[in-house]
Amino acid sequence: MIELRGADRALFASDVHLDERDPLTADAFFEALARESAGATHVFLLGDLFEAWVGDDDPGAIGRRALDSLAALTAAGRRVFLMRGNRDFLLDVPLAGAAGASVAPFSARAGATMLADPTRVLLFGRPALLAHGDALCTDDADYQAFRAQSRSPAWQQAFLSQPLAARVEAARALRARSEAEKAAKAQYLMDVNAAEVERAMREAGASLLIHGHTHRPAHHRMRLDGASAERWVLPDWEARAGRGGMLIATARGLQAIGAWE
Repeated sequence: MIELRGADRALFASDVHLDERDPLTADAFFEALARESAGATHVFLLGDLFEAWVGDDDPGAIGRRALDSLAALTAAGRRVFLMRGNRDFLLDVPLAGAAGASVAPFSARAGATMLADPTRVLLFGRPALLAHGDALCTDDADYQAFRAQSRSPAWQQAFLSQPLAARVEAARALRARSEAEKAAKAQYLMDVNAAEVERAMREAGASLLIHGHTHRPAHHRMRLDGASAERWVLPDWEARAGRGGMLIATARGLQAIGAWE
């Protein structure tokens, strides 16, 4: 189990949505990461680092920039952890056949460690659960059905066996469909389900949950089985809208930095 203690300092971020079409957000994130990681021992990126990810074989310019940034952190002794989100769920998934054998996983090139979703950690003696957050949105049955399908090895290998250009086009079509469906959905469907949050925390024996996905940054204090608990929702990043921030964990507690709405 990952454990932070003593003088450790961890950064948490999610939903950066790195995209070559949005260089301002990329610049803001990489500048913040370089600045705040100077005194950090651990960096946790909890999903949707990328706006889209169609395979490790062609990370594109923004993917190469992320690789360089993360590799610099790990070379300097920081421990970097990555979690898949609903946009980059194909991160680190091996390509089919001979192509897969010739492509090193993204995490290996970055020197990072992939995390399961969710993952239980110990933050200065406190059991905490880390998640991207989309699996907690159980009221959205249509999305959960797609999530189950797209995480299946058969679906992923069928997708990754296509030529790169076809994968890029398919990703664009999926994104367009997702945006259209979101516009028609009730807002509550795109937020976490309170009972599912409690179930996940109870099952993990955690009094703290840190996640992203919903783009509703907040610090929620709650009661779980009669005891105090809390849930931190990390912000998404969009420089033009002035959004983007991180959570810092030290032995003194948790602190939000950046633009939390």
